[in-house]
Amino acid sequence: MKKLFYPAIFHKDEEGGFWITFPDIPECMTQGDDMQQAYEMAVDALGLAITSREEEKEELPSASQPDSIFVNANEFCVVIEFDLLAYKRRHNSKAVKKTLSIPEWLNEEATARGVNFSQVLQEALIQKIGAK
Repeated sequence: MKKLFYPAIFHKDEEGGFWITFPDIPECMTQGDDMQQAYEMAVDALGLAITSREEEKEELPSASQPDSIFVNANEFCVVIEFDLLAYKRRHNSKAVKKTLSIPEWLNEEATARGVNFSQVLQEALIQKIGAK
């Protein structure tokens, strides 16, 4: 799956750090003590919002163009990159049982050679979807 990019508004906090909002995803907000932490927290918050919408079968909003975002003094726009596949890989690695059919001769040959069917299927699927 392709990466998603959403603009975020970083608001400078009077006490230091930042609080972050997403114009396209109003329920998504977070904060951070410095720029690095704020960006990392923004990625995590965006991930939670996107996966929540996906689980609820809600459509993801189109991302606004960064140059169309109005910001006030002490605010700036940052585009947040979110890789849904990588996020799912880190947070949802629960095994799922699948039933499949293969030719009998292939099953016999693979079994005789001690092939791990689950591992081979995972490797083939990862290659097929282009995930690394």
